[in-house]
Amino acid sequence: MNPTSIPLPERMRPRSLNDFVGQAKLVGPNGPIRRAIEANALPSLLLWGPPGVGKTSLALLIAELTKRPFHSLSAINSGVKELREVLSKPMGLFSPILFIDEIHRYNKSQQDALLGAVEKGQITLIGATTENPSFEVNSALLSRCQVYILESLGEEELKLLVEQALTKDSFLRKKHVQIASYDALFRLSGGDGRKLLNLLEMVVLGQGEVESIAITDDLVTQVAQQTTARYDKSGEQHYDIISAFIKSMRGSDPNAALYWLARMIVAGEDPIFIARRMLILASEDIGNANPTAMIMANACLQAVKVMGYPECRIILSQVAVYLATSPKSNACYTAIDDAIALAEKTAHLPVPLSLRNAPTKLMKQIGYGKEYKYAHAFEGNFAAQNFLPDELKGQVLYQPGNNAREEELRKRLRHLWGDWYGY
Repeated sequence: MNPTSIPLPERMRPRSLNDFVGQAKLVGPNGPIRRAIEANALPSLLLWGPPGVGKTSLALLIAELTKRPFHSLSAINSGVKELREVLSKPMGLFSPILFIDEIHRYNKSQQDALLGAVEKGQITLIGATTENPSFEVNSALLSRCQVYILESLGEEELKLLVEQALTKDSFLRKKHVQIASYDALFRLSGGDGRKLLNLLEMVVLGQGEVESIAITDDLVTQVAQQTTARYDKSGEQHYDIISAFIKSMRGSDPNAALYWLARMIVAGEDPIFIARRMLILASEDIGNANPTAMIMANACLQAVKVMGYPECRIILSQVAVYLATSPKSNACYTAIDDAIALAEKTAHLPVPLSLRNAPTKLMKQIGYGKEYKYAHAFEGNFAAQNFLPDELKGQVLYQPGNNAREEELRKRLRHLWGDWYGY
Protein backbone atom coordinates (compact mmCIF):
# COMPACT_ATOMS: atom_id res chain seq x y z
CA MET A 1 0.00 0.00 0.00
CA ASN A 2 0.97 3.63 -0.44
CA PRO A 3 2.85 4.69 2.70
CA THR A 4 1.69 8.31 2.40
CA SER A 5 -1.75 9.91 2.25
CA ILE A 6 -0.42 12.73 0.07
CA PRO A 7 -1.68 12.27 -3.52
CA LEU A 8 0.90 11.76 -6.25
CA PRO A 9 0.22 15.11 -7.99
CA GLU A 10 1.01 16.88 -4.72
CA ARG A 11 4.17 14.84 -4.18
CA MET A 12 5.32 15.66 -7.71
CA ARG A 13 4.94 19.43 -7.57
CA PRO A 14 8.06 20.98 -9.20
CA ARG A 15 10.74 22.53 -7.03
CA SER A 16 12.40 24.51 -9.81
CA LEU A 17 11.47 26.00 -13.18
CA ASN A 18 13.59 23.36 -14.89
CA ASP A 19 11.39 20.66 -13.32
CA PHE A 20 8.19 22.37 -14.46
CA VAL A 21 6.57 20.39 -17.28
CA GLY A 22 4.86 22.33 -20.06
CA GLN A 23 4.24 26.05 -20.63
CA ALA A 24 7.70 26.59 -22.15
CA LYS A 25 6.52 29.89 -23.67
CA LEU A 26 5.99 31.24 -20.15
CA VAL A 27 8.70 29.57 -18.04
CA GLY A 28 11.28 28.54 -20.64
CA PRO A 29 14.66 30.30 -20.96
CA ASN A 30 13.10 33.42 -22.50
CA GLY A 31 9.65 33.11 -20.93
CA PRO A 32 8.14 36.26 -19.39
CA ILE A 33 7.36 34.58 -16.07
CA ARG A 34 10.91 33.20 -15.75
CA ARG A 35 12.32 36.67 -16.48
CA ALA A 36 10.01 38.28 -13.91
CA ILE A 37 11.07 35.74 -11.26
CA GLU A 38 14.76 36.19 -11.99
CA ALA A 39 14.41 39.97 -11.78
CA ASN A 40 12.16 39.70 -8.72
CA ALA A 41 9.85 42.13 -10.52
CA LEU A 42 6.65 40.14 -10.42
CA PRO A 43 3.43 41.80 -11.59
CA SER A 44 -0.01 40.63 -10.52
CA LEU A 45 -0.98 37.70 -12.75
CA LEU A 46 -4.04 35.90 -14.02
CA LEU A 47 -3.27 32.34 -15.12
CA TRP A 48 -5.94 31.17 -17.55
CA GLY A 49 -6.11 27.56 -18.68
CA PRO A 50 -7.86 24.20 -18.34
CA PRO A 51 -7.50 22.00 -15.24
CA GLY A 52 -4.26 20.18 -14.56
CA VAL A 53 -1.86 22.33 -16.60
CA GLY A 54 0.14 23.72 -13.67
CA LYS A 55 -1.59 26.92 -12.52
CA THR A 56 -1.35 26.12 -8.78
CA SER A 57 2.10 24.57 -9.13
CA LEU A 58 3.34 27.67 -10.91
CA ALA A 59 1.95 29.97 -8.21
CA LEU A 60 3.62 27.91 -5.46
CA LEU A 61 6.89 27.83 -7.38
CA ILE A 62 6.85 31.59 -7.93
CA ALA A 63 6.42 32.18 -4.19
CA GLU A 64 9.20 29.75 -3.33
CA LEU A 65 11.68 31.16 -5.85
CA THR A 66 10.99 34.81 -4.99
CA LYS A 67 11.05 34.06 -1.22
CA ARG A 68 7.80 35.93 -0.69
CA PRO A 69 5.09 35.16 1.90
CA PHE A 70 2.35 33.11 0.31
CA HIS A 71 -1.36 33.13 1.08
CA SER A 72 -3.85 30.92 -0.71
CA LEU A 73 -7.63 31.21 -0.99
CA SER A 74 -10.21 29.33 -3.02
CA ALA A 75 -12.96 31.45 -4.50
CA ILE A 76 -15.32 28.51 -4.00
CA ASN A 77 -15.30 28.72 -0.21
CA SER A 78 -13.91 32.17 0.66
CA GLY A 79 -15.30 35.70 0.55
CA VAL A 80 -14.63 39.29 1.54
CA LYS A 81 -14.08 38.32 5.20
CA GLU A 82 -11.23 35.94 4.35
CA LEU A 83 -9.78 38.48 1.91
CA ARG A 84 -9.69 41.18 4.58
CA GLU A 85 -7.97 38.83 7.01
CA VAL A 86 -5.16 38.27 4.49
CA LEU A 87 -4.95 41.95 3.57
CA SER A 88 -4.70 42.97 7.24
CA LYS A 89 -1.43 41.05 7.70
CA PRO A 90 1.76 43.17 7.79
CA MET A 91 3.92 43.51 4.68
CA GLY A 92 7.61 42.76 4.50
CA LEU A 93 10.18 44.17 2.09
CA PHE A 94 8.31 42.63 -0.84
CA SER A 95 4.54 42.37 -1.14
CA PRO A 96 3.18 38.91 -0.26
CA ILE A 97 1.67 36.71 -2.94
CA LEU A 98 -2.06 36.08 -2.68
CA PHE A 99 -3.09 33.09 -4.78
CA ILE A 100 -6.81 32.82 -5.51
CA ASP A 101 -7.93 29.62 -7.19
CA GLU A 102 -11.07 29.76 -9.35
CA ILE A 103 -10.99 33.57 -9.16
CA HIS A 104 -13.74 33.76 -11.78
CA ARG A 105 -16.16 32.60 -9.08
CA TYR A 106 -15.69 35.82 -7.10
CA ASN A 107 -18.54 38.27 -7.59
CA LYS A 108 -18.04 41.97 -8.32
CA SER A 109 -17.90 43.07 -4.67
CA GLN A 110 -15.35 40.38 -3.85
CA GLN A 111 -13.20 41.37 -6.83
CA ASP A 112 -13.54 45.04 -5.89
CA ALA A 113 -12.15 44.18 -2.44
CA LEU A 114 -8.91 43.17 -4.17
CA LEU A 115 -8.59 46.30 -6.28
CA GLY A 116 -7.09 48.69 -3.75
CA ALA A 117 -4.56 46.17 -2.44
CA VAL A 118 -3.39 45.29 -5.95
CA GLU A 119 -3.24 48.93 -7.03
CA LYS A 120 -1.18 49.98 -3.98
CA GLY A 121 1.14 46.98 -4.24
CA GLN A 122 -0.05 45.68 -0.89
CA ILE A 123 -0.25 42.23 -2.45
CA THR A 124 0.88 40.56 -5.64
CA LEU A 125 -2.19 38.76 -6.90
CA ILE A 126 -1.97 35.45 -8.75
CA GLY A 127 -5.41 34.37 -9.86
CA ALA A 128 -6.12 31.01 -11.48
CA THR A 129 -9.13 30.58 -13.74
CA THR A 130 -10.51 28.08 -16.20
CA GLU A 131 -12.78 30.76 -17.66
CA ASN A 132 -11.96 33.62 -20.02
CA PRO A 133 -10.90 36.51 -17.72
CA SER A 134 -12.37 39.01 -20.19
CA PHE A 135 -15.82 37.73 -19.25
CA GLU A 136 -15.30 36.80 -15.60
CA VAL A 137 -12.93 39.42 -14.13
CA ASN A 138 -14.07 43.01 -13.89
CA SER A 139 -12.25 45.44 -16.15
CA ALA A 140 -10.65 47.47 -13.35
CA LEU A 141 -8.97 44.41 -11.83
CA LEU A 142 -8.18 42.94 -15.24
CA SER A 143 -6.33 46.11 -16.28
CA ARG A 144 -4.03 45.77 -13.25
CA CYS A 145 -3.03 42.17 -14.00
CA GLN A 146 -0.97 40.49 -16.67
CA VAL A 147 -2.94 37.64 -18.26
CA TYR A 148 -1.04 34.49 -19.23
CA ILE A 149 -2.64 31.59 -21.09
CA LEU A 150 -1.63 28.07 -20.07
CA GLU A 151 -2.15 25.34 -22.64
CA SER A 152 -3.17 21.70 -22.29
CA LEU A 153 -0.22 19.35 -22.01
CA GLY A 154 0.81 17.47 -25.13
CA GLU A 155 1.68 13.78 -25.29
CA GLU A 156 5.42 14.35 -24.88
CA GLU A 157 4.81 16.50 -21.82
CA LEU A 158 2.40 13.98 -20.32
CA LYS A 159 4.93 11.23 -20.94
CA LEU A 160 7.59 13.30 -19.19
CA LEU A 161 5.28 13.70 -16.17
CA VAL A 162 4.89 9.93 -15.95
CA GLU A 163 8.62 9.34 -16.32
CA GLN A 164 9.39 11.87 -13.60
CA ALA A 165 6.90 10.19 -11.27
CA LEU A 166 8.29 6.71 -11.88
CA THR A 167 11.90 7.78 -11.34
CA LYS A 168 11.61 10.46 -8.63
CA ASP A 169 8.71 9.43 -6.41
CA SER A 170 10.00 7.20 -3.62
CA PHE A 171 6.89 5.01 -3.55
CA LEU A 172 6.58 4.42 -7.31
CA ARG A 173 10.31 3.89 -7.69
CA LYS A 174 10.08 0.75 -5.55
CA LYS A 175 7.27 -0.74 -7.67
CA HIS A 176 9.35 -1.27 -10.84
CA VAL A 177 6.60 0.03 -13.13
CA GLN A 178 6.86 -0.49 -16.88
CA ILE A 179 4.54 1.34 -19.29
CA ALA A 180 3.58 -1.00 -22.13
CA SER A 181 1.39 1.67 -23.76
CA TYR A 182 0.54 5.26 -22.97
CA ASP A 183 -2.58 5.47 -25.15
CA ALA A 184 -5.21 4.92 -22.44
CA LEU A 185 -3.38 7.11 -19.93
CA PHE A 186 -3.28 9.96 -22.43
CA ARG A 187 -6.82 9.44 -23.67
CA LEU A 188 -8.41 9.31 -20.22
CA SER A 189 -6.40 12.22 -18.82
CA GLY A 190 -7.19 14.53 -21.74
CA GLY A 191 -4.16 16.78 -21.29
CA ASP A 192 -4.79 17.15 -17.54
CA GLY A 193 -1.54 16.44 -15.68
CA ARG A 194 -3.20 16.08 -12.30
CA LYS A 195 -5.72 13.61 -13.72
CA LEU A 196 -2.89 11.66 -15.38
CA LEU A 197 -0.88 11.29 -12.16
CA ASN A 198 -3.95 10.36 -10.12
CA LEU A 199 -4.84 7.69 -12.69
CA LEU A 200 -1.28 6.35 -12.72
CA GLU A 201 -1.28 6.04 -8.93
CA MET A 202 -4.68 4.34 -8.90
CA VAL A 203 -3.47 1.75 -11.40
CA VAL A 204 -0.35 1.02 -9.36
CA LEU A 205 -2.20 0.83 -6.02
CA GLY A 206 -4.78 -1.46 -7.58
CA GLN A 207 -2.16 -4.13 -8.25
CA GLY A 208 -1.40 -4.73 -4.59
CA GLU A 209 1.95 -5.93 -3.27
CA VAL A 210 3.59 -7.14 -6.47
CA GLU A 211 7.26 -6.72 -7.30
CA SER A 212 6.79 -5.31 -10.80
CA ILE A 213 3.86 -3.88 -12.77
CA ALA A 214 3.30 -3.70 -16.51
CA ILE A 215 0.74 -1.01 -17.30
CA THR A 216 -1.31 -1.77 -20.41
CA ASP A 217 -4.21 0.07 -22.03
CA ASP A 218 -6.65 -2.62 -20.88
CA LEU A 219 -5.44 -2.36 -17.29
CA VAL A 220 -5.76 1.44 -17.26
CA THR A 221 -9.24 1.31 -18.80
CA GLN A 222 -10.38 -1.32 -16.30
CA VAL A 223 -9.15 0.68 -13.30
CA ALA A 224 -10.61 3.93 -14.66
CA GLN A 225 -14.03 2.33 -15.10
CA GLN A 226 -13.97 0.98 -11.57
CA THR A 227 -12.93 4.24 -9.92
CA THR A 228 -14.60 6.93 -12.07
CA ALA A 229 -15.91 9.52 -9.69
CA ARG A 230 -19.19 11.35 -9.90
CA TYR A 231 -19.25 14.65 -11.83
CA ASP A 232 -16.97 17.17 -10.13
CA LYS A 233 -17.63 20.84 -10.84
CA SER A 234 -14.12 21.85 -9.88
CA GLY A 235 -12.45 19.65 -12.51
CA GLU A 236 -12.38 15.94 -13.42
CA GLN A 237 -15.56 15.31 -15.46
CA HIS A 238 -16.44 19.00 -15.66
CA TYR A 239 -14.89 19.43 -19.10
CA ASP A 240 -15.74 15.92 -20.29
CA ILE A 241 -19.46 16.44 -19.68
CA ILE A 242 -19.65 19.89 -21.24
CA SER A 243 -17.72 18.52 -24.23
CA ALA A 244 -20.27 15.70 -24.64
CA PHE A 245 -23.10 18.24 -24.34
CA ILE A 246 -21.66 20.54 -27.01
CA LYS A 247 -20.84 17.67 -29.37
CA SER A 248 -24.36 16.27 -29.00
CA MET A 249 -25.90 19.61 -30.03
CA ARG A 250 -23.37 19.99 -32.85
CA GLY A 251 -24.34 16.49 -33.96
CA SER A 252 -28.07 17.45 -33.98
CA ASP A 253 -29.03 14.91 -31.27
CA PRO A 254 -31.50 16.58 -28.86
CA ASN A 255 -31.87 13.44 -26.75
CA ALA A 256 -28.17 13.15 -25.97
CA ALA A 257 -27.99 16.92 -25.42
CA LEU A 258 -30.78 16.71 -22.85
CA TYR A 259 -29.10 13.79 -21.10
CA TRP A 260 -25.76 15.57 -20.68
CA LEU A 261 -27.57 18.76 -19.70
CA ALA A 262 -29.40 16.80 -17.01
CA ARG A 263 -26.11 15.36 -15.74
CA MET A 264 -24.83 18.91 -15.23
CA ILE A 265 -28.06 20.11 -13.64
CA VAL A 266 -28.12 17.20 -11.17
CA ALA A 267 -24.51 17.99 -10.23
CA GLY A 268 -25.34 21.65 -9.63
CA GLU A 269 -23.24 23.01 -12.49
CA ASP A 270 -23.28 26.80 -12.83
CA PRO A 271 -26.12 27.52 -15.33
CA ILE A 272 -24.26 30.59 -16.63
CA PHE A 273 -21.36 28.33 -17.61
CA ILE A 274 -23.78 26.10 -19.55
CA ALA A 275 -25.56 29.02 -21.20
CA ARG A 276 -22.32 30.66 -22.26
CA ARG A 277 -21.19 27.48 -23.96
CA MET A 278 -24.49 27.33 -25.82
CA LEU A 279 -24.01 30.92 -26.99
CA ILE A 280 -20.59 30.00 -28.39
CA LEU A 281 -22.05 26.98 -30.17
CA ALA A 282 -24.85 29.10 -31.67
CA SER A 283 -22.26 31.14 -33.54
CA GLU A 284 -19.55 28.53 -34.10
CA ASP A 285 -21.69 25.62 -35.26
CA ILE A 286 -24.97 27.16 -36.47
CA GLY A 287 -24.08 30.66 -37.59
CA ASN A 288 -25.93 31.96 -40.62
CA ALA A 289 -27.66 28.65 -41.19
CA ASN A 290 -30.09 29.95 -38.53
CA PRO A 291 -29.18 33.41 -37.18
CA THR A 292 -32.05 33.22 -34.68
CA ALA A 293 -30.01 30.66 -32.76
CA MET A 294 -27.72 33.45 -31.54
CA ILE A 295 -30.71 35.46 -30.34
CA MET A 296 -32.15 32.44 -28.52
CA ALA A 297 -28.82 31.54 -26.89
CA ASN A 298 -28.13 35.11 -25.80
CA ALA A 299 -31.66 35.41 -24.35
CA CYS A 300 -30.99 32.17 -22.46
CA LEU A 301 -27.73 33.55 -21.04
CA GLN A 302 -29.43 36.75 -19.86
CA ALA A 303 -32.34 34.80 -18.39
CA VAL A 304 -30.25 32.40 -16.32
CA LYS A 305 -28.29 35.35 -14.93
CA VAL A 306 -31.46 36.57 -13.21
CA MET A 307 -33.13 33.20 -12.64
CA GLY A 308 -31.45 30.33 -10.82
CA TYR A 309 -32.34 26.70 -10.33
CA PRO A 310 -34.78 25.03 -10.49
CA GLU A 311 -36.65 27.26 -12.97
CA CYS A 312 -33.72 27.98 -15.28
CA ARG A 313 -33.50 24.26 -16.14
CA ILE A 314 -36.56 24.80 -18.39
CA ILE A 315 -34.91 27.62 -20.32
CA LEU A 316 -31.69 25.64 -20.69
CA SER A 317 -33.67 22.66 -21.94
CA GLN A 318 -35.66 24.70 -24.47
CA VAL A 319 -32.59 26.34 -25.97
CA ALA A 320 -30.51 23.14 -25.95
CA VAL A 321 -33.21 21.38 -27.98
CA TYR A 322 -33.53 24.41 -30.30
CA LEU A 323 -29.79 24.44 -30.97
CA ALA A 324 -29.58 20.68 -31.41
CA THR A 325 -32.39 20.70 -33.99
CA SER A 326 -31.15 23.77 -35.91
CA PRO A 327 -29.37 23.43 -39.27
CA LYS A 328 -25.62 23.61 -38.84
CA SER A 329 -22.84 25.66 -40.42
CA ASN A 330 -19.33 26.53 -39.28
CA ALA A 331 -18.69 28.71 -42.33
CA CYS A 332 -18.22 31.96 -40.36
CA TYR A 333 -16.01 30.19 -37.80
CA THR A 334 -13.63 28.86 -40.43
CA ALA A 335 -13.83 32.12 -42.41
CA ILE A 336 -12.56 34.32 -39.57
CA ASP A 337 -9.77 31.87 -38.73
CA ASP A 338 -8.69 31.87 -42.38
CA ALA A 339 -8.97 35.66 -42.46
CA ILE A 340 -6.81 36.02 -39.34
CA ALA A 341 -4.18 33.69 -40.79
CA LEU A 342 -4.16 35.71 -44.02
CA ALA A 343 -4.03 39.03 -42.12
CA GLU A 344 -1.02 37.87 -40.12
CA LYS A 345 0.85 37.12 -43.35
CA THR A 346 -0.20 40.26 -45.23
CA ALA A 347 -0.33 42.99 -42.56
CA HIS A 348 2.13 45.01 -44.63
CA LEU A 349 -0.33 45.51 -47.51
CA PRO A 350 -1.72 49.04 -47.75
CA VAL A 351 -5.39 49.98 -47.80
CA PRO A 352 -6.39 50.83 -51.40
CA LEU A 353 -6.52 54.61 -51.97
CA SER A 354 -10.18 54.45 -52.96
CA LEU A 355 -11.11 53.09 -49.51
CA ARG A 356 -9.08 55.50 -47.42
CA ASN A 357 -10.62 58.24 -45.34
CA ALA A 358 -9.95 61.74 -46.67
CA PRO A 359 -10.62 64.28 -43.90
CA THR A 360 -8.16 66.89 -45.26
CA LYS A 361 -7.71 68.66 -48.59
CA LEU A 362 -4.18 67.28 -48.98
CA MET A 363 -5.41 63.73 -48.58
CA LYS A 364 -7.99 64.30 -51.31
CA GLN A 365 -5.34 65.79 -53.60
CA ILE A 366 -3.12 62.70 -53.31
CA GLY A 367 -6.00 60.38 -54.14
CA TYR A 368 -7.52 59.31 -50.83
CA GLY A 369 -11.10 58.23 -51.48
CA LYS A 370 -10.81 58.80 -55.22
CA GLU A 371 -12.83 56.46 -57.45
CA TYR A 372 -14.74 55.06 -54.46
CA LYS A 373 -18.24 54.03 -55.59
CA TYR A 374 -20.97 54.84 -53.06
CA ALA A 375 -23.16 51.75 -53.24
CA HIS A 376 -26.46 53.56 -52.66
CA ALA A 377 -25.89 55.74 -55.71
CA PHE A 378 -26.13 52.70 -58.00
CA GLU A 379 -28.97 50.47 -59.11
CA GLY A 380 -29.75 47.80 -56.56
CA ASN A 381 -27.56 49.61 -54.02
CA PHE A 382 -24.53 47.78 -55.35
CA ALA A 383 -21.42 48.72 -57.32
CA ALA A 384 -18.74 46.13 -58.00
CA GLN A 385 -15.34 47.33 -56.85
CA ASN A 386 -12.28 45.90 -55.11
CA PHE A 387 -12.45 46.22 -51.33
CA LEU A 388 -9.27 44.21 -50.64
CA PRO A 389 -5.62 45.15 -51.07
CA ASP A 390 -4.79 44.83 -54.78
CA GLU A 391 -2.56 41.81 -54.10
CA LEU A 392 -5.51 39.94 -52.57
CA LYS A 393 -8.14 40.79 -55.18
CA GLY A 394 -10.51 37.86 -55.60
CA GLN A 395 -9.40 36.12 -52.38
CA VAL A 396 -12.33 34.04 -51.09
CA LEU A 397 -12.59 33.66 -47.30
CA TYR A 398 -16.30 33.04 -46.72
CA GLN A 399 -17.75 29.92 -48.29
CA PRO A 400 -21.46 29.51 -47.41
CA GLY A 401 -22.37 26.22 -45.78
CA ASN A 402 -24.44 23.38 -47.21
CA ASN A 403 -27.87 24.41 -45.93
CA ALA A 404 -30.95 26.09 -47.36
CA ARG A 405 -30.36 29.57 -46.01
CA GLU A 406 -26.69 29.74 -46.91
CA GLU A 407 -27.43 28.37 -50.37
CA GLU A 408 -29.57 31.48 -50.84
CA LEU A 409 -26.62 33.55 -49.62
CA ARG A 410 -24.37 31.77 -52.12
CA LYS A 411 -26.77 32.58 -54.98
CA ARG A 412 -26.81 36.25 -53.97
CA LEU A 413 -23.02 36.38 -53.73
CA ARG A 414 -22.71 34.65 -57.11
CA HIS A 415 -25.10 37.19 -58.63
CA LEU A 416 -23.21 40.15 -57.16
CA TRP A 417 -19.64 38.92 -57.33
CA GLY A 418 -19.61 36.27 -60.02
CA ASP A 419 -16.82 38.02 -61.93
CA TRP A 420 -14.69 38.57 -58.85
CA TYR A 421 -14.95 35.59 -56.50
CA GLY A 422 -15.33 31.87 -57.04
CA TYR A 423 -18.94 31.52 -55.94
